[in-house]
Amino acid sequence: MNKIEPGIGISRRYLHDEVAERMRALIRSGEMEPKARINEGELTERFGISRTPLREAIKILATEGLLELLPNRGARVASISDTELEEMMEVIAGLEATAGDLACRTISDGEIDAIEVEHVAMVAAWKAGDEAGYFSHNRRIHEAIMVASRNTVLANIYESLAGRIQRSRYSAHQTPDQWSRAVTEHERMIELLRARDGTALSTLMREHIRGKKSVIAANYGAVEPL
Repeated sequence: MNKIEPGIGISRRYLHDEVAERMRALIRSGEMEPKARINEGELTERFGISRTPLREAIKILATEGLLELLPNRGARVASISDTELEEMMEVIAGLEATAGDLACRTISDGEIDAIEVEHVAMVAAWKAGDEAGYFSHNRRIHEAIMVASRNTVLANIYESLAGRIQRSRYSAHQTPDQWSRAVTEHERMIELLRARDGTALSTLMREHIRGKKSVIAANYGAVEPL
């Protein structure tokens, strides 16, 4: 489904699906933050719709875990507990490890070249202290490896789960040492992709994601060590 930019009117047949997609984008971008209440009046005006498709969209996002339904009080953006975050990160690590292994069997040289272009841009952003640029290129690298796995089921599960922590994963503040480690690991990812070494890349991807746990937990205000 095409990306939907905020502020553009909705005119397609299945309004609730389009509204749900729009709201997913707002949640993942961080505009709608964890625990924020859903203002139905504001959203119906913003999207140019009635409350019926909005409420259907809210139900869809609640089943996906992006929203929490409050008895007689509407809905709010879901928060994530320390335990849930730990479990989610472990599953995401497994999904990315599998994607790395599969990608090494099917990825083309052109796709690796494109990933390397993103990596060069990411390093340039890192050296310039451009966190937003750094995380933007970082995200595209991980998404490109997932696409190269050629596994739609894997990609759909990953998108559904990773979407809940996407903003924190790709925007949470990192120390200089954490930045440096991440850049080094990305360089190694490209080497392993070119070598088509799925076993080694799978191991690296899993450890790479596990290394982000403390950073993301801090962004959610977790106080217990992961």
